Amino acid sequence: MERPGESGPAPRAPLVGMVLGAGLGTRLRPLTNLLPKPAAPVCGAPLLGHAFRALARAGAARLVVNAHHLPGALARAAEGAAAEVGLPLAVSEEPVIAGTGGALREARRHLDGAGEVVLWNGDILFDLDLEAALAAHRASGALATMVLLPMPAGATYASVEVDGEGAVRRIASRFGPGGEGLTPWHFSGVHVLSPGLLARVPEAPFEVDVNRHVYPPLMASGAVRGFVASGYWNDLGTPARYLEACLDALAGRTGGAVRLPGGEAAPGVRVAPGARVHPQARLHGPALVCEGAEVGAFAEVGPGAVLEPGSRVGEGARVREAVLWEGTQVAAGERVERAVAAGTLRVPAG
Repeated sequence: MERPGESGPAPRAPLVGMVLGAGLGTRLRPLTNLLPKPAAPVCGAPLLGHAFRALARAGAARLVVNAHHLPGALARAAEGAAAEVGLPLAVSEEPVIAGTGGALREARRHLDGAGEVVLWNGDILFDLDLEAALAAHRASGALATMVLLPMPAGATYASVEVDGEGAVRRIASRFGPGGEGLTPWHFSGVHVLSPGLLARVPEAPFEVDVNRHVYPPLMASGAVRGFVASGYWNDLGTPARYLEACLDALAGRTGGAVRLPGGEAAPGVRVAPGARVHPQARLHGPALVCEGAEVGAFAEVGPGAVLEPGSRVGEGARVREAVLWEGTQVAAGERVERAVAAGTLRVPAG
């Protein structure tokens, strides 16, 4: 029992989630000529919206996103996604791209007072147990924790090498003090940062990379640690990987990373209440027809089809293993297969 004049433990400073959204998305062109990659739709929500849900579940008190490429479109997507999870949002606009470290520096006023900052790459879909990563970070006393995964089979990502105590010792084979007996891992694109890390971001050069410029001087002291996670992960950097992630979500392979809207109208077929499907259309699961989408008579949708809000499949058209972005019209008799359709674009996806 507390005695008069005594107080309990001080409340923990708030968790702040920051999604990195300033990149140009060059590998996903021409789709990213229309939307920045973090705003690209994934089964009824922008990609960054799925990160916002994970951050909200882990107890984030507020959200930040940085913006450069098509900043208005990114801000609109982020504001809608933040409203969905009921959290306040700040947009840190970068007229010049500042890099992952520079993004922290430029957004510092939005990060003030944070107990921890979760920095989340805006181009990944990740079923992460973020609470476990936060607990490991807090227990370690590290300035930064990099969330790591086993290297995907056949992948050529640069590795993060960790010693037997869990300290990061080398990044991309050349940054950091190195050492013997290190274990290589794949970096997921998620960091957990203590407030003290923000003070380590230099003012110059303007463009600063966390992994190459901020972490290496800290590694020898063990201030940068790794947390090995499991769960679905995908980098939606190319049309093929973007389509793969959407099809994985339809098939239930993404775990808790994606929450599909609508109800099941037939096995594997989800249709939102405001969608319109002609009685003579044929839908094959897995498929998702979002709010306001339409499917005309004799059209065939699926298996493996996502119709984002307001899209329309004309009479007798065929959509299979494909994603239709919001408002996209598929003409009567048109076939869209293994592709992403966005407006007038039809982008092959492998």
